[in-house]
Amino acid sequence: MKYQLLKFAIIFTIPFSSILAQTPDNPWSIGLGANTIQIIDDSVESKFGFGPSVSIGRYLGAGFSIGANYGFNKFDIDNNNSDYTSVDALLKFNFNSNKFSPYLVAGYGLSDFGEKLSVKQLSLKGLFNSLGAGRTVIGGVGFDVLISQKISLNLRSYYRFSEEKGTYKHLQHVVGFNYNFGQGDLDKDGVPDKKDSCPEEPGLKEFEGCPDSDGDKIPDNKDSCPEEFGAEIMNGCPDGDNDGVADKDDDCPGEEGLAELKGCPDGDEDGVADKDDECPEEAGVIDNKGCPWPDTDGDGINDNEDACPEEKGSSENSGCPELSSEVVETINQLATQVIFVAGSDRIQGRSALDALNEMKTLLDKNPEGSLVIEGHTSSDGEAEVNLSLSQMRAAAVKEFLIGMGVNPDRLRTEGYGEERPISDNETIEGRALNRRVQFRAEF
Repeated sequence: MKYQLLKFAIIFTIPFSSILAQTPDNPWSIGLGANTIQIIDDSVESKFGFGPSVSIGRYLGAGFSIGANYGFNKFDIDNNNSDYTSVDALLKFNFNSNKFSPYLVAGYGLSDFGEKLSVKQLSLKGLFNSLGAGRTVIGGVGFDVLISQKISLNLRSYYRFSEEKGTYKHLQHVVGFNYNFGQGDLDKDGVPDKKDSCPEEPGLKEFEGCPDSDGDKIPDNKDSCPEEFGAEIMNGCPDGDNDGVADKDDDCPGEEGLAELKGCPDGDEDGVADKDDECPEEAGVIDNKGCPWPDTDGDGINDNEDACPEEKGSSENSGCPELSSEVVETINQLATQVIFVAGSDRIQGRSALDALNEMKTLLDKNPEGSLVIEGHTSSDGEAEVNLSLSQMRAAAVKEFLIGMGVNPDRLRTEGYGEERPISDNETIEGRALNRRVQFRAEF
């Protein structure tokens, strides 16, 4: 019989877990207590007896728990000392999860009264071939009293209904303690690790287990300054000058300033913080350290836009002095007389020398402004060779003028080879015109 009861206990204990767990925080529960039974049958005389009771269970959710219970007892039936054993699978419903939590319980199990069997009785067949064990339907009430986070007191009473021979309808009363567990609490702060946002640091329940070291009501894991008392709007950081920039990010923590300037003031409102502004009382520009750009040569063009900041010039020529279009046109007319030896950068002919002398005279009369000397060729020969030749011819004219006394800073050269013809390269005359130098004002 005891083997049968043990088998029954194993069958029901494996699939069922806690009848006694209190909350989802600690879903598993082991209970240890004492039980007594009271037979409801006027045909027999019985006396109360006490014995141990063991249970295991698991919380499911919405107040429901399932589990298994084992109880053992000794008591008298009709002056005969008898053993009583019960094994049950139970379903429990708690009305709340408060410190005091009443509940209902229902289940199914076996009740064994351990009565001696006659030879005739031993011939009976069935799942449990004993008149002392009977299948039992269970219903009852009880309550849990939470003593600590993991310990609770449990009291319950069942009505156990069984009509098999050798059994009795009876009441069972159990009192005991439950140990509720299942979720760890590594930092021992009363918040289960599963719900603890800071499982390795003792904290407060209102902050999901995280500490608040500076006491500003902002948990350390959300506090940008966990060791300094601050405001929520500043993510827990102080703002001594009340400018909306936390002190840790404020380059001027003692002065009310602007967020875009990292908390520093800008007296002249030029976008440069006073601490970096070399002209804090005069609106300027960022690129000039907060100062306005000067106009050194007084030509109305600020130095930052003036290509010749120390020489007066025109806005059309980026602040540099320039030669008039009439002078440039005259120089280009003279340039038509500058002739080179074929395939060479050597200037030839008296007329070319006279033309270059006149150019020098014009430049002396107009000392302001610069020129670009362009070299060009016809399409005879390879394009790459022609490009190099055009550069050499422009350089030859430049060197000639410099040799005559023209300031070299006023001259620059470019070569275009055969890319920019002014006449037809299919004719001798056209190719001759294309082998040339031209001048343009430098801007």
